[in-house]
Amino acid sequence: MQHHWKLTWVSVIAATIVSLPFCEDAVSQTAPRGELKTITLGLISSVHQQEIETHFADFIDYVAKRLSAGGDVKAKVVVAANVVSLVKMLEQKEVDFYLESPYPTYIINNVHGAGKLLLRRWKSGMSEYRSLIFTKKNSSLSRLQDLRGKIVAFEDPESTSGYFLPKFFLQRNGFKLVEKTPGNAAVGAAEIGYVFISSLDGLIESVLSGKVAAATFSDDDFASLAESKKAGLAILAQTELLPRHLVSVRKDLAPEWVERLGLVLLGMNEDEQGRRIMLQADNTTKFDPLPGGEEVMRRRLLETFHAPDKR
Repeated sequence: MQHHWKLTWVSVIAATIVSLPFCEDAVSQTAPRGELKTITLGLISSVHQQEIETHFADFIDYVAKRLSAGGDVKAKVVVAANVVSLVKMLEQKEVDFYLESPYPTYIINNVHGAGKLLLRRWKSGMSEYRSLIFTKKNSSLSRLQDLRGKIVAFEDPESTSGYFLPKFFLQRNGFKLVEKTPGNAAVGAAEIGYVFISSLDGLIESVLSGKVAAATFSDDDFASLAESKKAGLAILAQTELLPRHLVSVRKDLAPEWVERLGLVLLGMNEDEQGRRIMLQADNTTKFDPLPGGEEVMRRRLLETFHAPDKR
């Protein structure tokens, strides 16, 4: 493999925002010459799509107005029903950039090759998060090996922290996981069975009542619990940290527009209107450069979500 030692466009964005005080005039001076008539934000949800489009309308309007000196770039939000649909939209240039958690981002960018990482998004004030595997305090379980032959509960089959992150963590540690249904609770001695429980309270109750041996949630979920609930739980393991949310662009978006979009997003927390609009968009507090750069983050996602086939 050839290595080209040069400054990446992500580094250029980071260097520019540090050296250039952010203001609308400064960004306008870097206006690219290529034509971009509409900037389209992509999101994923199988429900409430119209409400989500409305929810992000002010955000994409803010971005569009700052992408060109004349303010003639139009704004659009599209909500894809699933990852595959968003991949198609990116490939067909119907979406220019998207916001997603680490696992869907990995599938879209690493597996399908439809996008490229741009920035980290601080969602709900968090830059990073991890998953915790927990059990009932003072139970017979004291290490991950004790989970063999037992049932673990995940929260949401579409969630990075509630499913994919802890599942791949267990697989990388040599465990075979097999999905079970409530009526089929028999688990082989060499495997870990798993079920889904769709609420945080349900996960905790199932662990405390002994219906499942352990369950998983994010460290943010754990921090939100009352001390009385925390006291009844024991943490068996924690996964690696990953960005709470990520921003990616379609792979063929012109580099000058990629750089300009990065500047706009990085500068949003530098003015009052930008901060207000970010908070309205799912409590975003800021955007910042990817820790280590795009290639390092790409490898982190690959190492986290690629595991031996131990279903």
